[in-house]
Amino acid sequence: MDTGGDPVAEIRDLRVVVDGRAIVDGVSLRVLPGRVTALIGASGSGKTTTGLALLGEYPADALVTGDVRVAADGLVGYVPQHPAAALNPARRVSALLTDIARAQVRRLPVRQRRAAARERVLRALTEAQLPDSEILLRRYPHQLSGGQQQRVVLAQALLLGARVVVADEPTTGQDALTKSRIVERFRTVAARGIAVVLLSHDLDVVSALADEVVVLRAGRVVESGPARRVRAAPRHEWTRELFGEHAESPDPDEPTGQPGPRVHGLPPARTEVPDPDEPASRPEAPTRGLLGTRTESPDADEPTGRPGVRAHGPLNRHTESRDPDGHTARTGQPVLQVRGLTARHRDGARGTTVVLRAPELDLYPGRSLAVVGRSGSGKTTLARCVAGLHRDHDGEILLDGTPLPRSLRDRSRTQLAAVQYVFQDAHAAFDEHRPVVRQVARTAVRLRGTDEDTATREALTTLAGLGLPEELAHRHPGRLSGGELQRAALARALLARPRVLVCDEITSGLDTVTRRDILDVLTTLVRDRDQLSLVLITHDLDTAALAHRVAVLDAGELVEQGPARQVLTAPSHPFTVSLMETTARLAAGTAT
Repeated sequence: MDTGGDPVAEIRDLRVVVDGRAIVDGVSLRVLPGRVTALIGASGSGKTTTGLALLGEYPADALVTGDVRVAADGLVGYVPQHPAAALNPARRVSALLTDIARAQVRRLPVRQRRAAARERVLRALTEAQLPDSEILLRRYPHQLSGGQQQRVVLAQALLLGARVVVADEPTTGQDALTKSRIVERFRTVAARGIAVVLLSHDLDVVSALADEVVVLRAGRVVESGPARRVRAAPRHEWTRELFGEHAESPDPDEPTGQPGPRVHGLPPARTEVPDPDEPASRPEAPTRGLLGTRTESPDADEPTGRPGVRAHGPLNRHTESRDPDGHTARTGQPVLQVRGLTARHRDGARGTTVVLRAPELDLYPGRSLAVVGRSGSGKTTLARCVAGLHRDHDGEILLDGTPLPRSLRDRSRTQLAAVQYVFQDAHAAFDEHRPVVRQVARTAVRLRGTDEDTATREALTTLAGLGLPEELAHRHPGRLSGGELQRAALARALLARPRVLVCDEITSGLDTVTRRDILDVLTTLVRDRDQLSLVLITHDLDTAALAHRVAVLDAGELVEQGPARQVLTAPSHPFTVSLMETTARLAAGTAT
């Protein structure tokens, strides 16, 4: 890819081999000042390895050939996907930044150094869109949100005078409103003449931010070019598969236009409430998922879904009653009930802060509930309360009408098996020192009393059914991609034979193709397993559209809930409306 000008960094024919396999194979890249270059591709395509090559970082025991050059004054900064790991937990934000600033002003007279360092710190905070308040500067990294931690790392890079910033999945797990601010943040960085290398699976953010796009598959570049051309008229089959419903008009010379507020696959927001018995009007297409191919007609009682991706099939209809939304239910009683939940976080000497109020939520057997909201809205707190991982709360959580103990430690083995939690960060959820299959099988041994040999056979069968063959199942977690580990995490939860599966942002770090497959797996499981219900914690409205019901949280309050079609086509609360409008702007390639 050559857009002219002198690159601030360049990669030529890079090849990185680990365990005899080329994870990057002949990649070349030119990084230009003031430009945003996005590397996109499926999990395991080589995005992160290529990006980290600009910093001289490679996997352990890697065999590296090729050439990586950075301009003499081209310091490269790195904003990792999980920024907390890059910050010293024992030092306050002020110390983390001031140490860098002082090193840069050490040649000034002693009396001027402190003021000059302070000025640099405040300027870096402003450029990273962080408040320069004393309250923030006195905090430790663990007292910051993930977005604030990310901005502190970015401020460090700016203080160091980085001419290239490698941003590794900076929008993972973020809602549309937060994504929009992140896009603006990196636009500001690029406007200063700093090159940004964006490693991302989020094609809406790529479309809104990138100048150039490089598409990777299995470690090779399959397509590259101006971002608008690649999105509007992808030339390679894999690029077309990757963009899917994100692709635009096939004519790159035609304007893309500005669609009205929408969720992918949903009609524009309307003021009237749609008729829940009105059949969906869009055509349906077969879904190619991990557990088979289906072609089905739309059903008014089914989740909204997306065009071309029919993740849900009709659930069993040989049932006894209907839930309050008119959906067929397998029993007359919800499998999970939340009643008067008020959750708190302890804040040191200042006592406790209420972070969530959820007066009433019901989940019926064979149904799915999506919980959406911005970062910090209380979504994960709700999930952790249900799973027994957050016990500082009032109110009740009932399983089949029986209150669950607040703490995981106080729940019976049957209750532990009945409610299973799948974490957002699959890597952190596995022990690096044991093969994946052993960790998956352990669930059946511990919660169901299955002998180890039987549990191992069951684990291998379940993993294979989720798209993880035996060869990969015997590997250690560090040798699997994010998508592969999420399949393993699902398998581990399923071996408990749960009644309720709580999935916390499990597709947020995945590319669109892997994400579609994982969602297809989840919805197939709900359809095919008579007693399984699903709670989806998500920032993504496309994912929420696949659920039967949607609950919307804002600042810890449950502001709206109802059937997915109603909430996502005719929202009643201003926050839901703003979330949908921002999602539509990102999808259109704009952030404001």
